[in-house]
Order: sequence, then C-alpha cells, then structure tokens
Amino acid sequence: MSPAARDSAVFSHDEEVMGTVVSFRVFRYAMPKETLLDAVATACALLHSVDDVFSTWKPASPISRLRRGEISMTEAPAQVSTVLELCEHARERSGGWFDPWAMPGGVDPTGLVKGWAIELALDVLCGAGVEAALVNGGGDIAVAGLPEGGGFWSVGIQHPWKREALACVLAVDSAVATSGSYERGAHLVDPRSGSPVEAVASATVTGPRLAIADALATALAVGGDLAWEQISGLDGVDAYMIRSDGSEVATPGIRFVD
Repeated sequence: MSPAARDSAVFSHDEEVMGTVVSFRVFRYAMPKETLLDAVATACALLHSVDDVFSTWKPASPISRLRRGEISMTEAPAQVSTVLELCEHARERSGGWFDPWAMPGGVDPTGLVKGWAIELALDVLCGAGVEAALVNGGGDIAVAGLPEGGGFWSVGIQHPWKREALACVLAVDSAVATSGSYERGAHLVDPRSGSPVEAVASATVTGPRLAIADALATALAVGGDLAWEQISGLDGVDAYMIRSDGSEVATPGIRFVD
C-alpha cells in the first residue's frame, strides 16, 4: 500500500483531558499514518490548551482570573470572547435555562466549552484529510463523514442508573450531547436559584453544532419539563429526555435504533 493510500483500519486514541476521556475514532483517511498521528496529536494539544484557558479548577487559568476580577475581557485570550458569544446565543435559545453568568463565583461556560473544544478537535482531523471520524468527550460527540456503508451513526446513550447498560441507541448524522448528574454527581446549577439541581435523570440534544447541543443538553438537565417547553420547539435541534421517574420524552426527529 502506498503511503497516501486509503487505510481501512479504524484508528483509535483516548486522551485524558478536561476532566474526562476524549476518544478519537477515525474510520477513513487517505494520508500517511504519520500525518494522521500528527493531526491527532495537534487535536489533543488543542484540547489541553482549551482546558488551560477555561478550567475553573485551575486557579491560574484565564477564566478563573476573570471570575475573580483579576483580568478584564480585553486582557483575556480571544477564545474567551468567542466562547462567551456562543454562550449568549445558547442562553437566548434556551430561554435562560443555560446561563453561564448566573453561576456561583462568576461566569462559567463549562456547560458549552467542552462541546466547542471537541468540535475544534474534529476540525483539525478533517483539515488534515480525515474522511470519517467520531470524537467523544464524556457523552459529547461530534461526527464527520459517514460510517462504513453510509447512513447514520449509531450512538449509545448511557443508562442513568445502570452503569453497564444503555438507555437506548440513536441514529444520528450530526452532533450529540448528553447531560445529567449520573456521571459527575450533582454538579448542575439552576441559574434561577443558584442552587444544585437534578431536574431529570438524563438529557440528550442533537444538532449541527456540538457547542450549542452541549449547552442545550445542560439546560434540559437543569430545567426539566419547563426547559423542554422551550427547547423542544427549536428549529434545527432534537431532544430526548429521561425524567427522574424513568418516563421518557423525545421530539419527532429523534431516531431510535431497534
């Protein structure tokens, strides 16, 4: 096989970053293996760079310094302005159920930034010549191209109470984000009260942009049925929610795999 021939083997890499594991699965690429490895390394470096800027767990990160009032927006990296503009868009679309400015301790874009970073990481791979790939960061998934044989990607949704089980499998052709307290405990905050909340067991949103799907899934997990009234009617996104009592609801565009 020539160095630039199509490689039919699936390439996998897992990277610990941003408080989770980001999994790269590359299904088709037409480039030397060394070029693919360089692209994945670049994508991972980008994820670590984003974590260095936006982690609220790192006291010296620009977002932590901004929250403490030590720097202004003009002094923060340009990425901060970019992400907060997306946050404002997500706040409007969610009817205020996603609101980084209402978080205790100051502005906190955590509910959107991981999805945004995963989008960028996938863009690095596509820019290098990857034709089909999936990048998964703790249930936030961005896809490029088509799976082997075409059609939709099959994405399993973690069961909120059974660690080794899936609640369902969705057929998707775009980004998928899932939010809930089952993985990290009660870390979600109601922007209207400022208190931790567990409104639903699991909330999943699909759409063309992972950053926005990530934020809207957070909003659903926080607002439950009240947020559902807002988000289920949005153009361009679909949603699936498991309530705390085990009942489920999905928008018409959600496709379940039997």
